[in-house]
Amino acid sequence: MKIYPYKRLNRPVTLRVTSVSLRLADGTRDQLETTAYSTQQQAVALGIAGHADWVSATIGLSATLPPGVNAPDAAWSDLCVLAVLTDGETNIRTSAELTRDAPDGRDWSGSVEVLRDDHLGRASLAVHAVGTVDGVRGRSIAETDRSWIVDTISDEPVRGLQLDVQTTSFKRSSREWLQAYADAPWILDASARVPTVFVNTDVEGAIGLLDSNGSGVESKVRDLLVTQMATDVWTAVFHGAIGDLEVEPGGGPVFPTDWQGEVLREMLPDVIPGVHVEEALRQVHRRRTGDSGWVELQTRIHYAAVRRADASKALAHVIRSLAQMNRESET
Repeated sequence: MKIYPYKRLNRPVTLRVTSVSLRLADGTRDQLETTAYSTQQQAVALGIAGHADWVSATIGLSATLPPGVNAPDAAWSDLCVLAVLTDGETNIRTSAELTRDAPDGRDWSGSVEVLRDDHLGRASLAVHAVGTVDGVRGRSIAETDRSWIVDTISDEPVRGLQLDVQTTSFKRSSREWLQAYADAPWILDASARVPTVFVNTDVEGAIGLLDSNGSGVESKVRDLLVTQMATDVWTAVFHGAIGDLEVEPGGGPVFPTDWQGEVLREMLPDVIPGVHVEEALRQVHRRRTGDSGWVELQTRIHYAAVRRADASKALAHVIRSLAQMNRESET
């Protein structure tokens, strides 16, 4: 939780996406259907139309400011509402000013332009209300508490962890670094733009097992294998995200704006329960960079990964299925 030396609104700004359109290379526009964005997921998928030649996207926005923003005795003046698109990977930040829908109203609307050449994958979209407070211009009055995700590649508007799964021979791979892991069934590359799981085709029967669609023992083993893989992935991406944090001049960690930020926001409530995610991030960062507490935290990190992978549910399902199969074989 941040502390501000001036009065602010205590509640967040509500942000909604109202439309999405693409400008194509030939100058025409394609108005995308509402399936291109999800209010529940708070995500936009610009790859949903299947265009390979889009140049820019226009995202229509509507923002509602908290009650009290227009109070006669408000501590701020010169109110301005900005939509800010941030891409941590390309270090691009784009802002657009929204317009008040009605005099003295709390609803503001407008659009933000997404230039395809400025982004490689995912960007973060937030809204900030700023004004003049105590004679200082540009002070933050309120903002969204959770940014939208704008994915320039995906064809599905989801904000969760997106993985690229590839099958390859580790022994003969053109990626020489994989050869050192020739006896591993899978390896995660968390340094890629999108976390990539490489499944080793040299492990006899592994690919066939993962691709099996039967209902017998094989499928039960496959379910446990996938759960174990998911647990490994969540653990690895958490460590990758927490180990690559930017730090403010005062020493505090900054939430990443790409998939790493999503991983941290997803897992931190289980790693450091009972506190706001920003405070949880500070506590984890202090333990990792300090003299003590990091080793003890590994149990919580593993627990968070197990929960994300639904390991308990998968194990219970396998046990029930095997028990049923045993009963059927005895009759």
